[in-house]
Amino acid sequence: MNDRLPQAGTTLVVATRTLAADDVVSLTLRRPDGGVLPVWTPGAHIDVILEGDEGELIRQYSLCGDPAEPGAWRIAVLREPQGRGGSAYVHDRLHEGATVQVRGPRNNFPLRPAARHLFIAGGVGITPILPMVEAAEAAGADWRLLYGGRTRTSMAFLDRLALYGDRVLVRPQDEYGLLDLAAHLGVPERDTLVHACGPEPLLHAVRERCAGWPPGALGVERFTPARTAEAGAPAEAFEVELARSGLTLTVPADRSVLETVEEAGIAVDFSCREGTCGTCETDVLDGRPDHRDSLLTEDERAAGDTMLICVSRSCGPRLVLDL
Repeated sequence: MNDRLPQAGTTLVVATRTLAADDVVSLTLRRPDGGVLPVWTPGAHIDVILEGDEGELIRQYSLCGDPAEPGAWRIAVLREPQGRGGSAYVHDRLHEGATVQVRGPRNNFPLRPAARHLFIAGGVGITPILPMVEAAEAAGADWRLLYGGRTRTSMAFLDRLALYGDRVLVRPQDEYGLLDLAAHLGVPERDTLVHACGPEPLLHAVRERCAGWPPGALGVERFTPARTAEAGAPAEAFEVELARSGLTLTVPADRSVLETVEEAGIAVDFSCREGTCGTCETDVLDGRPDHRDSLLTEDERAAGDTMLICVSRSCGPRLVLDL
């Protein structure tokens, strides 16, 4: 997996560092000059650019602070012993006073307006959910949160959630077992949106339980790509025309559109290279994309007017992209 990113980010400094839970460190990032940071909304994430042993590593971390605080961004990172090095870097090297490059923010998981909200978080998946909960409360919406984790001490931000009483169901697995999704998702509720973030097995179970809910009722945020049939489908070569650049390129079976465009010298923003972050989303002017991402909704896939060029391909011999 190549996580290199040619574009530089904005330099921020780690202003504070605290332990939010077992193996979860919370960092507050500020500009070195104390200036204002770009506005963000609940559900947003930033790209954090880390200097690893093999070059730059790019990781996406959800913002979990207060959007009304213009000079600070807060993230929380779980140390992943079997991870690819990003979380270890954050835990071992980003101490108070350290600097780090970031890009964003970007929001693929917005809090959509609704009369009622059901939030479901697993482990560090609480990070994008927490600002959503606080925004729903401030808006006077009807909401509740189902929050699971391995143990109570592994679950971050329980102190902030304690303010909301029985609207929040804290369910550590060692005390309650797996989250009782059937009790909360078994019967579709009118005018209710479901927002879920956590490990892929939890999101898969939530999606299955929401199969009978109205279209668009479920929104999810993934930390890793979903295992889909499309992702493992055979790849064939095809042509891609870059409308603005005036180039026509052949995308080989063993290369992505993004890699092919990069090799042609065309600058394209990207980050995860896994079809989860949305940075490389590109307008499709002609042709039908073969969607292999974990981000676009079914409606967006059916429309076919945009694609994530890091993983998705073409259903036919040619695509025309707005590049």
